[in-house]
Amino acid sequence: MDRLIYTALSGMNSAMDRQRAISSNLANASTPGFRAESFSTQAMRVVGDTFDVRGMAQGSVRGADMSPSQINPTGRPLDVAVRGDALIAVQTADGGEGYTRRGDLMTDVTGRLLNGDGLPVMGEGGPIAVPPGWQVSIGTDGSVFAADPAAPDAPAETVGRIKLASPAGSAVIKGLDGQLRVPDGGVLPADPTAELSVGALEQSNVNTGDVLVDMIEAQRGFERRAKLISTADQLDQASARLMSLS
Repeated sequence: MDRLIYTALSGMNSAMDRQRAISSNLANASTPGFRAESFSTQAMRVVGDTFDVRGMAQGSVRGADMSPSQINPTGRPLDVAVRGDALIAVQTADGGEGYTRRGDLMTDVTGRLLNGDGLPVMGEGGPIAVPPGWQVSIGTDGSVFAADPAAPDAPAETVGRIKLASPAGSAVIKGLDGQLRVPDGGVLPADPTAELSVGALEQSNVNTGDVLVDMIEAQRGFERRAKLISTADQLDQASARLMSLS
């Protein structure tokens, strides 16, 4: 009987993890450049000296849906959308290099160029920074320009170029912070041919209709496994009653 209970319990845990991934997708349905998390479940068996009859369900986020989404114009000069498959390189909270499609950029009081998650945008030599208070603009090739408002006739200076990385041929995983990474701390090479659409943002590729259907399916799967545990308890009680009769 314990085999049935453990199998059902592992399935319930997997269904709860799936609900967490679905909730994350639904919560980020309006986040610019968000890539929907893909979840999958596989059977795991306990292997020993006897038959491997005890099956467990193990589910986890396997990656992200990298399909492109709609690009909408915003007119804001620091909004950028990546054309093609390239990714914007950012510095993650642990100091490593992560990748994203989120292009709602801004500068903080110290002049650092940040994205909508508050992460520094990486250039060819590290995080990009501009003189505080200067006017910032971005070129279609990722070049970042800064102009001194005190000298309106002076040409804008090039202060860096956003690293647009190519994921082609490289394994990319999605971390718990929502950033894409190369396994084992690797980095993606820069793509010199990548281009940006300036004054526009790529929308999230989450399909809310599909997400709601997935949420209902995950909830029903959890309920079915909970009923299995209840059935196992009833069978156990019936077996105990039969043993008491003998």
